[in-house]
Amino acid sequence: MDDGGPGWFAPKRFGYGGGRPISWQGWLVVAVYVGIALAAARLIGAKPLAMAGVLVPATAVLILIVAKTTRGGWHWRWGGEDPD
Repeated sequence: MDDGGPGWFAPKRFGYGGGRPISWQGWLVVAVYVGIALAAARLIGAKPLAMAGVLVPATAVLILIVAKTTRGGWHWRWGGEDPD
């Protein structure tokens, strides 16, 4: 079920989704996301709606990138060796 993605993230061993970054591009994506979150916390502070306005789209973009670049794609895994 390999979707031909670049393989920036490892698949989860159990369950559905992507796991940890396995390439510099994956680490860069995570670092940019953390930077956005920290900058928003510092600049916006205690304004929950403004924080949500920054973090919800940033999280959605992160999820889309991880979904498109997880080695073997996203599907349910039960552990053990993945044939992908």
